[in-house]
Amino acid sequence: MEGTTILSLILFAALMTGTPGPNNMMVTASGANFGYWRSVPHITGISMGMASMITLLAAGLGIIFERYPMVHDVLKVVGCAYLLFLAWKIATSGGMSKTKQQVNAQPMSIFSAALFQYVNPKAWMMSATAVSTFAVGGEHYWLSISMIVTVFFVVGFACVSLWTATGVVIRRWLTSERRTIRFNQVMGGLTAACVTMIW
Repeated sequence: MEGTTILSLILFAALMTGTPGPNNMMVTASGANFGYWRSVPHITGISMGMASMITLLAAGLGIIFERYPMVHDVLKVVGCAYLLFLAWKIATSGGMSKTKQQVNAQPMSIFSAALFQYVNPKAWMMSATAVSTFAVGGEHYWLSISMIVTVFFVVGFACVSLWTATGVVIRRWLTSERRTIRFNQVMGGLTAACVTMIW
């Protein structure tokens, strides 16, 4: 890849992973409720999920979507349902009182966050666009794919970390149970609103 192409790829990755979407709404809530370091597995899982999706699409998985459009529609429905479930969990996660539910609450794991990308239509769109736009044909194909994967992992990790850090900053304002409950309700609502981006 030429320098200008790499720069364009970096800007594209920043735009795609840094703008509002399901992942960023969830990590903001995670940062506010659990802090940055406990949210790192969630952040890492997002980047790993994206990296694996790009690799699979580059290996030919995209052909399935072209031949069987219904698969994409099914993913959208499943993704919307799961996203609404996660939004409900965020919105009802409670306040600062140490209830049994609150004590047992855990941030999303690496595996869960990576798996979520496969039912996240925005992640599929980002991955497919990245491969179709920046992959180089011929003998350098997989070298260009490795560059796309690396850029998306690094830039995506950084951008999602910023959203998590925003949640950490907001956490300082959540000094009462009422504020925490209200914040979680708002973040749950914003996460649910991301469904409109899918359709």
